[in-house]
Amino acid sequence: MTVETLATHRTQGGTLRYCRHDSPSTGTPMRFTIWTPPQAKDGGEGPFPYLVWLSGLTCTEDNFTIKSGVYAHAAKHGIAIVAPDTSPRGEGVADDPAYDLGQGAGFYVDATQAPWAPHFKMYSYVTKDLLETVDGAFPLDPARRGISGHSMGGHGALTIALRNPDLFKSVSAFSPIVSPLNCPWGEKAMTAYLGPDRAAWRAHDAMALIEDGAGASFDEILIDQGLADSFLESQLKPQLIEAAAAKAGRKVTVRRQDGYDHSYFFIATFLGDHVAWHAARL
Repeated sequence: MTVETLATHRTQGGTLRYCRHDSPSTGTPMRFTIWTPPQAKDGGEGPFPYLVWLSGLTCTEDNFTIKSGVYAHAAKHGIAIVAPDTSPRGEGVADDPAYDLGQGAGFYVDATQAPWAPHFKMYSYVTKDLLETVDGAFPLDPARRGISGHSMGGHGALTIALRNPDLFKSVSAFSPIVSPLNCPWGEKAMTAYLGPDRAAWRAHDAMALIEDGAGASFDEILIDQGLADSFLESQLKPQLIEAAAAKAGRKVTVRRQDGYDHSYFFIATFLGDHVAWHAARL
């Protein structure tokens, strides 16, 4: 797929590109950022291991790029970073006035319900269109690919990795929605995008996927959760994935961080740990 480079910046010794390409899955142009590391110390030019980052509600490809401070950590470990937008956008794409549905709130599912079904195919976009595009256009190693994300994007990272252990070798998350079956954000989005049959939601619920045996090849899943997060009790509920993992004999590590909230101040504080954790596996 042809990639259009919209802007290029030098940062932390590497190259950051803002890109756009056409997505067959969404039927729209989609945007992403990609940062590639400095030339390797041994003189090599890649291919590099890379981490895909999925952002949360209301975000674009820009939030993580600007706010997280990820590139200094990525430069240390020689890891490339790919960060896509959170939904299809543009003329003719359905939307909703609420922040937690529609544009900016794709939830990384393939919608089956009107008016969302024509364009809201974010699961297929991430697992097929995005990966095929970046692997074809940049010096990346598809055999050394990890995924992480925040909030709605943490939900996306967990569910996409659990369903596709052949695509991703490592997975972590910040403040993820671990069970859309059991929170208001999830119930609203899944009903809108997938319909009222809750059985159809299980494929997009990390707790349920672990209960159903998905992703057994991962040695560990790392989650960071701030204890001052205003969404902790009502929407995020990390204890649900811990219980499912314990019952299934799987290792899910939830680090509860006292005083930290849902913001990028929290992400920036602990992101270096996550990059190093992925680097050890990639």
